[in-house]
Amino acid sequence: MIRIVDYGVGNVQAFMNLFKHSGIQAARATTSDELEDATRLVLPGVGHFDHAMQRLNDSGMRSVLDQMVLERHVPIVGVCVGMQMLADSSEEGKMPGLGWIPGRVKSFANNPAAANLPMPHMGWNTLKPEPDSGLFSYGFDSDPQFYFLHSFYFDAEDKRDVTATANYGVDFDAVVSRGHIHGVQCHPEKSHYWGVQLLKNFAEFS
Repeated sequence: MIRIVDYGVGNVQAFMNLFKHSGIQAARATTSDELEDATRLVLPGVGHFDHAMQRLNDSGMRSVLDQMVLERHVPIVGVCVGMQMLADSSEEGKMPGLGWIPGRVKSFANNPAAANLPMPHMGWNTLKPEPDSGLFSYGFDSDPQFYFLHSFYFDAEDKRDVTATANYGVDFDAVVSRGHIHGVQCHPEKSHYWGVQLLKNFAEFS
């Protein structure tokens, strides 16, 4: 059972619809008890980093998620701000992140190579995946296209955790994976074939 963490931030229904159309069993989780049967987890997120972290901390699910991911090694994928929450901290806010994948979230506006570009980075962009990444293990060609909407990006401390990059003035870490913990900056639920395939690979191979 894939459980989509519903803490009031992110389009949970879009993921529910995508998994249903792919024939993959999924349900939302709004309480710690509803998380318990999860064999995989999706952590969506939109908006401001601190707001999302506060909502997760207040949801009553934070400690159970820590236990499931760090002790039971239940696979998880964070999406957009859900990916950024995997980091230690963010330039967008003051609250600590989950710290599951070492790194810091940075602003395009503070990077000279991207500072003059329109913000947010919005629209379709090409991913450059690593060939041994489980999320891209099946069904991808050399130039998969994904939809992005963000002004901040994950900067992994250990670049061995980076499984795909994209470019917006600067190459940035678009997908990270540390064992069973994954994060994608793009929106697979809005990325048509490529997004469906990525989430199917997460469900079947990660």
